[in-house]
Amino acid sequence: MIDLPGATFSETFGETTADVDPAAWADALGHARDQGFTFFDWLTGVDDPPDGFAVVAHVFDPVAFAHLLIRTRVPRADPRLASVVGVYRGANWHERETYEMFGVIFEGHPDLKPLLLPDGFEGNPLRKDFVLAARVAKVWPGAKEPGESGHGAPSRRKMAPPGVPADWGKNA
Repeated sequence: MIDLPGATFSETFGETTADVDPAAWADALGHARDQGFTFFDWLTGVDDPPDGFAVVAHVFDPVAFAHLLIRTRVPRADPRLASVVGVYRGANWHERETYEMFGVIFEGHPDLKPLLLPDGFEGNPLRKDFVLAARVAKVWPGAKEPGESGHGAPSRRKMAPPGVPADWGKNA
């Protein structure tokens, strides 16, 4: 078993999970690396309203064939966490993506800039409070349903099923 000072261990989805305080985030990942978890797999955020975000990293010990999830929570009002790029170089792009998609600021990151979204994009699209305004930005060019275009075409909602006379039920 791994020794991470201050961590609370549990089983999550069949994986060992260590919950740590945000102030101990970088130290916990450094301890994990020093104890054989040398392979950094991924890091991401999970929006958990109304309080904040969970940030989770998955690391792997290739000798013992052991997986470990290290998880912490940051508040929605000020989502800041220490960067672990100095511990695992592979965390670089994962932190940039989590910053861009959730707005979590990784303090000490060498180049915390957008990774995936186009220049000028505003907001964090994986936050649950982000409004998906695709049809507001560009109105759908055609009729949504037959008969709604005003061209006299029959509406699907008013059509009788196949084999049923069109006037069935009107005189009943």
